[in-house]
Amino acid sequence: MKIAFVGKGGSGKTTLSSLFIRHLAANEAHVVAVDADINQHLGTALGLDDHEAAALPDMSAQLPLIKKYLRGSNPRITSAETMIKTTPPGEGSRLLRVREDNPIYDTCAQRIRLDDGEIRLMTTGTFTESDLGVACYHSKVGAVELYLNHLVDGPDDYVVVDMTAGSDSFASGMFTRFDITFLVAEPTRRGVSVYRQYKEYARDFGVALRVVGNKVQGPDDLDFLRAEVGDDLLVSVGHSDWVRAMEKGRPSRFELLEADNRMALQTLQNAAEDSYGQRDWERYTRQMVHFHLKNAESWGNAKTGADLAAQVDPAFVLDERYVQVGAPQPA
Repeated sequence: MKIAFVGKGGSGKTTLSSLFIRHLAANEAHVVAVDADINQHLGTALGLDDHEAAALPDMSAQLPLIKKYLRGSNPRITSAETMIKTTPPGEGSRLLRVREDNPIYDTCAQRIRLDDGEIRLMTTGTFTESDLGVACYHSKVGAVELYLNHLVDGPDDYVVVDMTAGSDSFASGMFTRFDITFLVAEPTRRGVSVYRQYKEYARDFGVALRVVGNKVQGPDDLDFLRAEVGDDLLVSVGHSDWVRAMEKGRPSRFELLEADNRMALQTLQNAAEDSYGQRDWERYTRQMVHFHLKNAESWGNAKTGADLAAQVDPAFVLDERYVQVGAPQPA
């Protein structure tokens, strides 16, 4: 399952995504966590100190390796240099799985040991001095989008992505890459404003969107959220002494997280599992191609000097055949 956490800055989306990742690891799930926010805080939320977090591999710096590996022997892609962030897989492309070793994980992922399990963590990387004033957020997350486009995951696999704040992800097709999107909202007018944007933008793409109320202090806060988001409100999370200690760098064992917050995390997992049953592989592949063609026409063809529409394999559909290692795999 592919799961996104979104919300306005300061909503607590990184904290909640880190709690959900810990919860999954405690339940012995197979997890790849991705920090796709330029303000990189997921590593520290998962217990790394500042030095360890700063030393995490940078996916965006490894784009040439990622493209070369994913291209494989796909005859429709003339060179790795002609691949852009939206390039879809086809016959001959290499696909990725949660439970495998491959050069991309070897280079871009770090294994993180949590209290009750181990995960892989990948990060987009932060802006460098050379990026300032000349690069945008999407120049960094292109590697994440390519990863998601070539990922085949099953019902027992979890890819959890901490997205950028606000609605910036709608500037690419990445918002369609998830089985479910959890929007973290505080019980304030500003807190639900991003929800309204997401709801409107995602309306025509079949995006499964559920709201997680955060910093909910009582019935009035809960009533406010219900009035603003209706049935999209899945669960709410209140104050947590465990989280406060974690944010001070002094977390206790995860098993000591408050019982009501543990129950809230299980509600998220249940919703994610239910969403997997609604997955439509053909629509998923079709949306991938849709955004690739839009990007090709808008800027990709001019940048690469190639006709990127020719990269689309009309007969190729990502589906369950490719989920298991050893299953039929493009060469």
